Amino acid sequence: MNRARILEALHERPYNANQLSETLGLDHRTIRHYLELLQKNGLVSRPSGEAYASPYFVSPYLEGNYAVFEEIRKKLLSSGR
Repeated sequence: MNRARILEALHERPYNANQLSETLGLDHRTIRHYLELLQKNGLVSRPSGEAYASPYFVSPYLEGNYAVFEEIRKKLLSSGR
């Protein structure tokens, strides 16, 4: 569920990896790993050519389908996963 927490945080506002680490109480390496996976799968993005500490954003694809993401997350939470 950590990836879902990252997506929820980014849906509220852009964060860089350090800010997400502090906000969510997760190790910086864990955050970086999840951000790479989420970016590879088209769920988050960051401006091309930006520096190391540049912020991540929810991708336009996820933004357009965020209600579906929330519905799936609620079902997973209610099933105890």
